[in-house]
Amino acid sequence: MSADILDTIKDQIETNPILLYMKGSPAAPQCGFSAQAVRCLISCGQRFAYVDILAHPEIRAALPGYASWPTFPQLWVEGELVGGSDIITEMLESGELKTIIDRAAATAGNDD
Repeated sequence: MSADILDTIKDQIETNPILLYMKGSPAAPQCGFSAQAVRCLISCGQRFAYVDILAHPEIRAALPGYASWPTFPQLWVEGELVGGSDIITEMLESGELKTIIDRAAATAGNDD
């Protein structure tokens, strides 16, 4: 795992208050888990950044080790790993996801 890739991952996480590492894009998810995560995030009503790990195999290879989380998608909010599709869905159902997404968007000035 190169230092450059780790620096790229760190920079992405630090500069994007709401970041989803996923397979595909929000408009065209390439797996059901990524599609579910996107649906949950969209339902929160805030903008979010994403990285298509299929288009960036070096990030796909390095991120599980960096995050100590083996699967995708991965949701990062304010620099912290939230989790994958199941956790995101559970947090949406409990109301917790909207709370943290709204807080991150407000902190970043995205709440439009």
